[in-house]
Amino acid sequence: MTRVDFYVLQDAAARNRDVLACRLAEKAWLDGLHVYIQADSIEHVRTLDDLLWTFRDRSFVPHATELDAAPVCIGCDGGNSTAHEVLINLGAMVPSFFSRFDRVLEIINGDAAVREAGRNRFKFYRDRGYPLDTHNL
Repeated sequence: MTRVDFYVLQDAAARNRDVLACRLAEKAWLDGLHVYIQADSIEHVRTLDDLLWTFRDRSFVPHATELDAAPVCIGCDGGNSTAHEVLINLGAMVPSFFSRFDRVLEIINGDAAVREAGRNRFKFYRDRGYPLDTHNL
C-alpha cells in the first residue's frame, strides 16, 4: 500500500516549497529511487526544471520533463510512467494515479490556499486508510 508523507513548512514562500521538493527528489535519487514530481502547470514544470539545476551549489539531479527519460521526471499531465517509486505532489488535488507509487510526498507551506488543499488531501488519504506521517519543518 502507498505510504503518504506530509512535509509542512511554516512560511508561505512558494519557492521554499519548490526547493524542498528538489531536496526530497535529490535524496530519493541518491537512494536509488525513481521520482515523479507533479507540478500545477507547464510554467511550474519549467520553474522546477530550472530549480533542479540551481537549488544548491554542487548539486546535480538528473532530471527531465519527459517520462522515463531520467531518474527524476517533472510533469503536470498525469505521470503515465510505472517506473517511479516516489511521487512528489505539488498540485492542489490528489493525483488519480498516486496509488501506482510506493510513496507519495505532499509538501505544504504557510499559504492559506495550499494549507486548505493539503488538509483536503490529508482527509482523502486518511479516509481511505493509507498510512500517513507528518513532518513539521
